Amino acid sequence: MQITPTPLPGSALIDLTLLEDDRGFFARMFCRQEFIEAGLEPLVEQANVSFNHKAGTLRGLHYQLEPNAETKLVRCSRGAIYDVIVDLRPESPTYLRWFGAELTADNRTAMYVPRSFAHAYLTLTDGVEVSYQVSTPYTPGAERGLRWDDPAIGIDWPIPPVLVSEKDASWPLLSEASVEAR
Repeated sequence: MQITPTPLPGSALIDLTLLEDDRGFFARMFCRQEFIEAGLEPLVEQANVSFNHKAGTLRGLHYQLEPNAETKLVRCSRGAIYDVIVDLRPESPTYLRWFGAELTADNRTAMYVPRSFAHAYLTLTDGVEVSYQVSTPYTPGAERGLRWDDPAIGIDWPIPPVLVSEKDASWPLLSEASVEAR
């Protein structure tokens, strides 16, 4: 397993180290000790899966307030997504900056999303499946979101979103509401 920090401190891309032979390969997708050594929170309380029928489906930008803030390990197991995180830590030098990476079934890369980061993804192919390992159970009263198209964040999506839930389309712009990341 290879853990590569992103430009947003505390977040990382996780790539597999494949042990290959004539049968195929074997790889470790998660290792508590390696996460600790890399400064990442290794807790997993819940595992989720999301299936998306159409390319251009956008989910997010979601986060949860403390004490229910989540870390997530997100991996695309079928198809391809553009995965995006936004730093919501007011004390961070990268506050409100975003980072995106393509996660695909072929590259097997995962995104580690720290606490107090918003997360979203856009499907790049039809028939996409995404799995999440999450540090804290989903808590409806703690859920918040940001608009995927907020000009104050300025995410450069690789294709135009064509399917966004009513809930995700109605999150407020930063100019209309305060960000409650803590």
